[in-house]
Amino acid sequence: MSIEIKKQYNLVDYEDAVNFMQLRVNEISNNLKKELIWFLNHDHIYTQGTSAKENEIIKMNEIRIVKTNRGGKTTYHGPGQRIVYFMIDLNTKKKDIRKFITIIEQSLIDLLKNYNISATTFKDRVGIWVTGKDGKIFNQEEKIGAIGLRLKKWITYHGLSFNIKPEMKNYKYINACGLDNFKNTSLNELGIDLDEENFDNEFSNIFLDNLKKLK
Repeated sequence: MSIEIKKQYNLVDYEDAVNFMQLRVNEISNNLKKELIWFLNHDHIYTQGTSAKENEIIKMNEIRIVKTNRGGKTTYHGPGQRIVYFMIDLNTKKKDIRKFITIIEQSLIDLLKNYNISATTFKDRVGIWVTGKDGKIFNQEEKIGAIGLRLKKWITYHGLSFNIKPEMKNYKYINACGLDNFKNTSLNELGIDLDEENFDNEFSNIFLDNLKKLK
């Protein structure tokens, strides 16, 4: 079966999205539906993964906080941030979740390279980190994408959040991903104007090509 690509540009309720993913994983497991890559947006929300700690919320504000079953710590979602959820069956590929995460990370690094943005990953910090632009190296790397996955019967769900043009002030209320001494950034802050539709097309092409390595 080929992988279905689903693109939505309205705001999708977080709990509705989780319920949809869980249903889809069961359908994939029973060979009723194709694997799915789902591009979407959430309204303002802080989500806390299975390894989140209470002190990651620095200051309460009007944005609600939801505990969720993905891996990882506390992060922000909101308009202008693109969400990519991966419902991919590793039973038909290589059962290596670490390598699958590396493929997601590398796909974003490859995309950023097209805009002269240098990015990397770190073993002790999940996510995608911008280290420089147009050949200039930053004094300190800045986070542009977060990853949190869950696995059921070797089928993945949850996925990636990537900052295109969100309200960056909403990060100041949390220690995003449990880190209190690093800055978050976005394509907009880096001077890149990329609309969501073009991001979706570009990222899906890169990711599907990189996914071929998971054998």
